[in-house]
Amino acid sequence: MTAYDLSTLIGRAERVLAQLEAWLPPAPPEIDWTAHAFRWRKRGARGWLDAVRNVSTIQQEDLQHIERQKAIIDRNTRHFLDKKPANNVLMTGARGTGKSSLVKAMLASYADRGLRLIEVDKSDMADLGDIVDLVSGRPERFIIFCDDLSFEEGEAGYKALKSVLDGSVSASGDNVLIYATSNRRHLMPEYMSENLSAKHQSDGEIHPGETVEEKISLSERFGLWLSFYPFKQDDYLDIVYYWLAEHGCSPEDIEASRTEALQWALERGSRSGRVARQFARDWAARHV
Repeated sequence: MTAYDLSTLIGRAERVLAQLEAWLPPAPPEIDWTAHAFRWRKRGARGWLDAVRNVSTIQQEDLQHIERQKAIIDRNTRHFLDKKPANNVLMTGARGTGKSSLVKAMLASYADRGLRLIEVDKSDMADLGDIVDLVSGRPERFIIFCDDLSFEEGEAGYKALKSVLDGSVSASGDNVLIYATSNRRHLMPEYMSENLSAKHQSDGEIHPGETVEEKISLSERFGLWLSFYPFKQDDYLDIVYYWLAEHGCSPEDIEASRTEALQWALERGSRSGRVARQFARDWAARHV
C-alpha cells in the first residue's frame, strides 16, 4: 500500500468517525456537587444529575395549618441528617395543601447541614437504582423527591421504586431517603371490578386477594404516611392574610380583602394554601 493510499484511507476513516460522532449523544456533563438541588435528566439512554441554579425556596413558617405534618417530617429529616434511623415518606391528600412545599422547606432549613434534594420525574423512576449508585459514598444526605407520584399497571418505575424502598438484595444506602407526594394513597388505580372479581366464580382468579395485596404493597413500603386535608374557611383566610402581610399590604387592605378572597376560592372550587397565595399575589399587586 502506497503512502497515498494510506492517507486516503485515513481521511475516509476520519469522515466516518465524524459522522458517527454527530449521531452519538454528547457525554453527560460533570456533576456540580456544590449545588443544593438537582434534577435527574435523560438524553437517550444516558442520565445525569443536573444542578438547579435557582432553587424555589419556602420557609417552614410560611406553611400554615399543617403543624402536625410539618413536625413529623421535620423530625424525620433531622434524624436522617443525624444518621439515625429514618423513614421514607409518602404524602397524600388534597391538592395545594403544602405537600411539595414541605419538602422544599426541608431543603431551605437544612441545606447548610448537608441536605440535598434530587427531583425525579415519574417517567424516570426506573432509573432510581442508577441514581442511588451515583450518590453512594457521598458525604451529603440526599432526599429523592417525586411530586404527584402514581403508576398505571405494568409501568417499569413501579418495580424499581419497590426495590429501592425495600426488597432489593442491594441496600439503597444510608444517605438516601425518598419523599413522594401523590393524590392516590395506594399509588395505583383501584377499580370496582376488583371487588366484584373477588367472588369465587368459575373463570375468576383463585386468589383474587393477592392482586389487591400487590397493589397496596408499594405504599406500605413507605415508613411514614402523612395525610393532608382541605382547609376550613377560617384557616384559608389566615393563610391569605399571612401572604398579604408578606407582600406588604396594610392591615386595612388585609381586612378589606375578605370577601374577594372567599369569592376567589369559590370560583376555583378549592380552599387551599396554593389558592390563598395566588389570591394574595393578585390582591397585593392591585393594592400595594
